[in-house]
Amino acid sequence: MASNHTFDIVNEIDLQAMDDAVVQARREIANRYDFRGSSAGLGDFDRKEKMLTVTADHEPQLEAVIQVLISKMVKRSVDPRTLDPQKVEAATHKTLRQVIKLKSGIDRDTAKDLQKRIKDMDMKVNVSIQGETLRVAGAKIDDLQSVIAALKANPPAVPVQFTNFR
Repeated sequence: MASNHTFDIVNEIDLQAMDDAVVQARREIANRYDFRGSSAGLGDFDRKEKMLTVTADHEPQLEAVIQVLISKMVKRSVDPRTLDPQKVEAATHKTLRQVIKLKSGIDRDTAKDLQKRIKDMDMKVNVSIQGETLRVAGAKIDDLQSVIAALKANPPAVPVQFTNFR
């Protein structure tokens, strides 16, 4: 039996599910009456760069396209908090364009905040930052499960998953 049990806290995106959400959102946008005859749409999803381009005629329409995308993401269990919308910019033919990046990994500030939150729980666990993941180690499995339950009850600003439970 292992003397120390561990698990990792990560922020990973299921790229296939995101790709499926984009395809389904494109279909709905093509069929919806309020988007007919407009330039509203979603560009190609770049898996490598984790980017997506949204176009529309005006800002409320841009927001509606993003809401369609979010609804399709939620159906496929992709957390909408992974979306990082960039600045809206003017495109050709009096249209608007917005690049949306997907956030993956836990940045340094969020990792330090999570580390502090776990240490404030007063459990006998060690938390170490390893790149874009956090490793939580403890002698008792119950302590680790309590940390997971507390983070699920009060989730951080970024979506997190719990992996490598040993």
